[in-house]
Amino acid sequence: MSARGHQFDMQNKPLLKILEDGVSTLGLSCPDNSLARLIQYLALLEKWNQAYNLTAVRDPVKMVSLHLLDSVSVSPFLTGSRILDVGTGAGLPGIPLALINPDKTFVLLDSNAKKTRFVRQAKMEIKLKNVEIVRSRLEAFHVDHKFDTIVTRAFTDLCAIVAGTRHLLRRGGQIAAMKGRSSTVEIGQIGEFKFRVVPIAVPGVDAERYLVLVSPTSLDA
Repeated sequence: MSARGHQFDMQNKPLLKILEDGVSTLGLSCPDNSLARLIQYLALLEKWNQAYNLTAVRDPVKMVSLHLLDSVSVSPFLTGSRILDVGTGAGLPGIPLALINPDKTFVLLDSNAKKTRFVRQAKMEIKLKNVEIVRSRLEAFHVDHKFDTIVTRAFTDLCAIVAGTRHLLRRGGQIAAMKGRSSTVEIGQIGEFKFRVVPIAVPGVDAERYLVLVSPTSLDA
């Protein structure tokens, strides 16, 4: 084990405490062992990150806030039982959300081979039964059973998200776009649809966080 990996292991208990406190602040109720499994996922991410550069965040404490807590903060806004994470990257927010929502099914979509390889490994090691990983470009991905919620995290602008996911969202479903800041320009471009902007306070994160919930009411059946 590398010195860096040993350092991460030694920090697991304090990291778990930070995660527990953050989840409590967010008012979330999590299944037994889900928080320990989130830390297990973070350890895997830190290990793979040394070779594959999956995330620019290197500090384990910051990873808890910027990756885990940021991801699970949108959990109360997921609707339905079938969720698509578009542009999941290293499994964010899909894996953290799947861990605390075992009653929902998550499909994690990304076109990057090394990132989907990591996510498959994480799924296996953490024993995630409610996650499916798909390597594909968004426009080439099609399903028979459409999704209740499509979530994105720093993927692209809102207009492109709405246009690119229309063929995957069921009638009455919603898009949940995680944004680092509120953009009036982006919101103005989706004016034909119902939407609301929800400020999200993520413990340990000073930067602005917003969730834009879009209901494309004009979707074809």
